[in-house]
Amino acid sequence: MRGVDLARRAAIAAGFVFLYGPILILAAMSFNASKLVTVWGGFSTKWYLALIEDTAMLDAARISLEAAALSAAIATALGLCAAVSLTRFGEFGTRTVFFGAIHAPLVMPEVVLGLALLSAFVAFGMERGFATLVIAHATFTMCFATVVLVAALRSFDPALEEAAQDLGATPFGAFVLVALPCVAPSLVSAFLLAFTLSLDDLVIASFSTGPGATTLPMRIYSQVRLGVTPEVNAISTLLLAFVGLVLGLSALATRGRPSGAADLA
Repeated sequence: MRGVDLARRAAIAAGFVFLYGPILILAAMSFNASKLVTVWGGFSTKWYLALIEDTAMLDAARISLEAAALSAAIATALGLCAAVSLTRFGEFGTRTVFFGAIHAPLVMPEVVLGLALLSAFVAFGMERGFATLVIAHATFTMCFATVVLVAALRSFDPALEEAAQDLGATPFGAFVLVALPCVAPSLVSAFLLAFTLSLDDLVIASFSTGPGATTLPMRIYSQVRLGVTPEVNAISTLLLAFVGLVLGLSALATRGRPSGAADLA
């Protein structure tokens, strides 16, 4: 048994090294004084200072954060509506078609989805830019938000809503006052998942955005093709720190809140 336990611990440690080792190396090399990322030239923060003067990189980061926040909010709202339709309206006539349309981006290659969105923008005469980027990312991430919220609503006991209606609440009021607070942690999770996917996306953004709305992944990719620089490592490290901070704050905000009907019973 001791050998099995040791092997299990070794496997877990190897998994963590495999997952987080490259991230730690990237963060460490962002403090490299040398321009060569393969050669350690001493500790330095000059690449973080250089980011202040790199307006193109900062603009790309701002556009990515704004587009991710807005598209995630839209995707979460639409995902909630879709989840309510799938869990509260029973077996309606076009449920199968609706279910397939909602979940299609989960299995569709991003290149195909990006090309389809580009064709739609061209057909409607929409000039590619920030608006089309938000629409594309909301379309892409809505299915992920829907999956999270469908699971949350299915685990919620509808008898609690029925009890609220017996006490005089309308169906909509019962959902807002009873069900929605219980699935609030899932709403946060759906938003963060959509936000992360939008912030990380490169393929769909390449099809849906224009020259005036270059995202951070597109900017980094264009620079990496000419060679990785410590400045790219620095902006990537800051982005990782920002995502970690947001996840930590969301965990603190949802800690102790009920996550389902079982917690209220």
